[in-house]
Amino acid sequence: MKFVDEARIHVQAGNGGRGCLSFRREKFLPFGGPDGGDGGHGGSVILRAAPGINTLADFRVERTFKAKSGQPGSGNDCFGRGGDDLVVPVPVGTVIRDSETGEQIGDLVNEGDELLVARGGKGGWGNTRFKSSTNRAPRQFGPGLPGEKRTLELEMRVIADVGLLGMPNAGKSTLISVLSSARPKIADYPFTTLHPNLGVVYCGEHRSFVMADIPGLIEGAAEGAGLGIRFLRHLQRTRVLWHVLDIAPVDPEADPVRDARAIVAELKKFSKDLAAKPRWLVLNKADLMPSDEAQKLAKDIVRRLRHKGPWFLVSAVSGQGTRQLAEQAMDLIEASTESSADASKSEIGDLDARAER
Repeated sequence: MKFVDEARIHVQAGNGGRGCLSFRREKFLPFGGPDGGDGGHGGSVILRAAPGINTLADFRVERTFKAKSGQPGSGNDCFGRGGDDLVVPVPVGTVIRDSETGEQIGDLVNEGDELLVARGGKGGWGNTRFKSSTNRAPRQFGPGLPGEKRTLELEMRVIADVGLLGMPNAGKSTLISVLSSARPKIADYPFTTLHPNLGVVYCGEHRSFVMADIPGLIEGAAEGAGLGIRFLRHLQRTRVLWHVLDIAPVDPEADPVRDARAIVAELKKFSKDLAAKPRWLVLNKADLMPSDEAQKLAKDIVRRLRHKGPWFLVSAVSGQGTRQLAEQAMDLIEASTESSADASKSEIGDLDARAER
């Protein structure tokens, strides 16, 4: 299936049913009065984050989603049947925006999250509703309100704990294939990765995290060079970034330090929040030179970059240093999860204390 991470859809809720104009006609009841029932409410359109959907490709085929309208009321005070809600499944991690205003109206982060995007119209009143002491034979009724119509922009953001970024051919795809069961395309030419790839990295019983690999960036990506920066959105939910550098480039004029600075510049152009995420240097292809020379070169790169965070010298091909890299990432993710849980408990405790006061 083709990977699609953006789509535009049209949603239309059901209209409310028309109210009924009717009078009770029975033998021995000359003044039966009005008995027109209300129309049913129209169905609403709801987006639901569902498991097993990894792309928005289905929305390239079906773009319009319309809920059923309510049925009209009838005599004998019978109300019309309400229209069924239409639930549209979308991938977990989908961001929803209003196409006209650009406003973000929802973010379905967790499985089962729902968002009401178009509310059904209310059913019209039957003439029974208009009965009063001064109007005993009302001939008014409600036509029913129309359902909401909207055009929505859907944007899928991959949910992962660790994100890989770097220049083309830095070895990101090889790294994710070594640490997980992901099998991205790997070749000796640039831009072999054309869409994000996900892999689950296992670090022991009940210890695992999700890694995302995106197409390589080059200088000028913010202006559309290469594949641009459209896939950087998939790293916005990650907890740590692995900046993969090729310390043994084939091109003699290539400079890992210059490449690293170019990537950081593109990150800042795209999002300050993304640029502020923890970023670890992963110095790859250590197997292409003697160990002492690789260590010396790695330290020189870190020094020239003035990198203050963690850095690792690895070889994705041989697996050298990759397990240590994964274990430290797992420790960071577990610590981050525990901190978030403690913060949530503290916030709940504060709310309970305020309630008791």
